[in-house]
Amino acid sequence: MVFIHLPSRKKRGLHWAATLLAILATVVYAWLAWGPDEVATRHHDFLMRWATVSGQVGLRDLFIDGRVFNLVTSLFLHASLWHLIGNGLFLLIFGVPAERALGSWRLLALFVVGGALANLAAALLIVEPGRILIGASGGISALIGAYLILFPNARLGVVVPLGLWLEFVRAPASLLIGLWAMLQLIFTFVGPATGAVAWWAHLAGFLSGVVMAILFRPFVARRARER
Repeated sequence: MVFIHLPSRKKRGLHWAATLLAILATVVYAWLAWGPDEVATRHHDFLMRWATVSGQVGLRDLFIDGRVFNLVTSLFLHASLWHLIGNGLFLLIFGVPAERALGSWRLLALFVVGGALANLAAALLIVEPGRILIGASGGISALIGAYLILFPNARLGVVVPLGLWLEFVRAPASLLIGLWAMLQLIFTFVGPATGAVAWWAHLAGFLSGVVMAILFRPFVARRARER
């Protein structure tokens, strides 16, 4: 299943935040994958230094050794090329229209703050210590939550595989995002505890995005009136 954003109208303006986020994540991945040999040999040490690690983050020692910055830097680290591509697609689908409504700086704040809160929640709530939490999923989840608030009546195109055929249908974004959020909630509590996906980060990021979008909504309404 693939989500495709269906914009209602064309909007003008220079928007750079979503593009910048995608470029940063791509550059970091390329540097780690194909950079100098010493980077590859110390890959695990690099992740332990810049990723968020469960069991090593506490509210009182958060600022020791600059560990608070790991909540942000881990958003730009990815485990594989498919991990990077998947997050990049969701960034474009939900981030680009959200940036048009919010503006670039607010979109950047939404991704960074929402993603950092998501990583913090995952690090505190995952009971298994030493798990490395990387990827933009927390920030992407914040964008999905914000999209739900900013575009409650929007529709998304969905490509559904039906045997040998691909069917393109239109569905309310609120329905699709609601189903997605329900799955995150279910997997958070009944999913494999040692799996590769930090479900807590998805759920916390989504809730952070909802709250931040509600706070930004007066600005969005004022900006729409000015247009």
